[in-house]
Amino acid sequence: MPQVPTRRPLKRRANPLHAKQIADVDWKDVTLLRTFVSDRGKIRARRVTGLTPQQQRQVATAIRNAREMALLPYPRAGRG
Repeated sequence: MPQVPTRRPLKRRANPLHAKQIADVDWKDVTLLRTFVSDRGKIRARRVTGLTPQQQRQVATAIRNAREMALLPYPRAGRG
């Protein structure tokens, strides 16, 4: 009988907000928010960023506020 390869558990990504000891995300901190936005202007998923659900909501709200204040770009339209 052939041996079935075992899957390794995925390594959890380090939480960038815990590493920088940031409790509350501020919409004026554009350099921090840019790390959570893709080059096309989309908010990165939680599984990519390594944030907790509460932090992801906080970051998403801060990005939306920064977009309203013209500090961050809106997502570009798809080319299709």
